[in-house]
Amino acid sequence: MEEKVGCRTPAEGRDGVTNIPKWKFDTLRAAILDALGSGPVAFKDLRSLVEARIDPEALARLGSLGWHTTCVKLELEVRGEIIRLPGKSPQQIARAIP
Repeated sequence: MEEKVGCRTPAEGRDGVTNIPKWKFDTLRAAILDALGSGPVAFKDLRSLVEARIDPEALARLGSLGWHTTCVKLELEVRGEIIRLPGKSPQQIARAIP
């Protein structure tokens, strides 16, 4: 049986958890954190930045890149690994300060 990771959302009033394979979560988490390594990023640019950081073979097996990227991004917000920058429009995200 394939190991899964539960992805939650930081939005109040939304209680659902989406389970995705651990390899997908780990791949996307690493790509997202790497993309944010040089500073804040507009959420609208995140998908392309992540795509550039994933091996083509893994990318082909991943499925919907945009959906999975958003799912993992939300879980990273819940975990406190990344943050949304307040007052920024369009949405900007950055690595949380340790």
